[in-house]
Amino acid sequence: MLESIHLKNVGPAPVMEMDLAKRLNLITGDNGLGKSFLLDVAWWALTRTWAREMVVPQPGAEAEIAYKYTKKTKPSYNFTSRYEADRVRWTVKASRPPIPGLILYAQVDGGFSVWDPKRNYWTEDAPDRPNAFLFSPDEVWIGNEYCKGVFEDWLLWQAGGDSRFKVLTQVLGALSPSGEERIVPGQPREVTIKDKGPTPTLRMPYGEDVPLIHASSGIRRIIALAYLLTWAWHRHVEAAKLRGEPPTHEIVFLVDEIESHLHPQWQRRVVPALLKVMDALTGAHDTKTQLIAVTHSPLVLASVEPVFRAACDAWFDLDLEQHQVVLRKREYYRRGEIDNWLTSPAFDLKEPRGSVEAEEAIQKALELLRSPSPSHAAIACVDQRLRAVLGDTDRFWVRWAEFRDAQVKID
Repeated sequence: MLESIHLKNVGPAPVMEMDLAKRLNLITGDNGLGKSFLLDVAWWALTRTWAREMVVPQPGAEAEIAYKYTKKTKPSYNFTSRYEADRVRWTVKASRPPIPGLILYAQVDGGFSVWDPKRNYWTEDAPDRPNAFLFSPDEVWIGNEYCKGVFEDWLLWQAGGDSRFKVLTQVLGALSPSGEERIVPGQPREVTIKDKGPTPTLRMPYGEDVPLIHASSGIRRIIALAYLLTWAWHRHVEAAKLRGEPPTHEIVFLVDEIESHLHPQWQRRVVPALLKVMDALTGAHDTKTQLIAVTHSPLVLASVEPVFRAACDAWFDLDLEQHQVVLRKREYYRRGEIDNWLTSPAFDLKEPRGSVEAEEAIQKALELLRSPSPSHAAIACVDQRLRAVLGDTDRFWVRWAEFRDAQVKID
C-alpha cells in the first residue's frame, strides 16, 4: 500500500504532503489545483513509470518526490527522488526495487494503466517485457498488442462460457445504479449488414438488447472499469500460476474523477460498490485493496458515510489560499444531507443553491437578518430579488417570511 507522498518544489505548491490511509482515500479540490497530478505521482512512485507525461518541476528548483509504501516484509520501502534537469529524469535506486503490489489507474479520459508485478517487474533482465500496460481510451475497447479489448474479449468469454464472463457479469451487477437498473449482458447480434460479425449487447431495463457501441457514456465508463478489473486480476492470477508463485497480497487502485459521466444514482453507489467488488475479486487470496479516488461529487463523499472508518480511510482536500495551493487531510464526519456537503470545505459553496443568483440573494437577505435596523426599502428590494431567483418551496422562505412580516408590523 502507498503510505505517503511528500513533494518539494514540484506541482502547484512548494510543499505538499499526503500520508495515506490503508483502505480508502478520497481527494477533493477545485479544478487545476493538483488532484490528477497527485494520482500521476502516486502511479510513478509505485511503478517507476509515467502513465501520461512525466511531471517536470519549474526550472531551477531543487525538486523532490519522497514516497513510502509497504512491501512483503517490514520495514516499508521509502525513497526520496530528485529531479535531474540535465538528464530529464527523476532519480531511482539502482538496486532491484521491492514489489508494491498490483497497481491499477483509471484515468478520467477513459484510459487505463496496469502495472503487474508478475508481468512488468524489473525489465532489465527481460528487455522485451513492457514497463507497464498503458491503454488509451480506444484501446480499452478495441485492444492492443497486450489486450484484446472489451468488444473481442466479451464475445469470446460469452461464447465459450468462460469463468471470466461470469466474473464480468457479477462485477457489472455490483456496479449497477440500482437493483431495478442492473447492467446485464444481452445476446450478441449484428447491427448493420456491413458488420463483420456480432457485437456485444446490454439487456436494458426496458427489455431491448442495445449494442455496446450505442451505450451511454456513463454505462461505458462502468463497463470499462468492470472489464479492466476482470482482465487485470485474471491475467495476474494466471501469470502467478505460470511462475509457481502466489498472487500479490496488495492492490492499489487509482481512479480519477470516479463519478465521471455517472447519474446521481450511480454516484451514490460507485465507491462502496468498488470496495465490495475488489474484495469479491481477490477474497480467495486474502488480497487487500487500497482505493485512491479523486472526486468532484458531494454524492460520492456522502455515499461513504455508512462505511467510512477513520482507522483505515481518509479525506484530502486541496484549497487555494492567498494565491497558494494547500493540501490538507480533513476530518471526515457524517454530514447527512447533501446540502451540508456542498457547503463543506470540499466544495466551499456559501449556500447549497443551484444558481449563483440564488446564493447571492440569500447572502443579501442574511445581511439584513443580522442588521440592527434594516430599512423597509431594503427589505422590499431583497424580497423582490428572492422571489425572482428562489424556488417556491425553498426552506429559506420560512425564515425570511417570518423576518419580513415582523419588520412590517414594527413599522
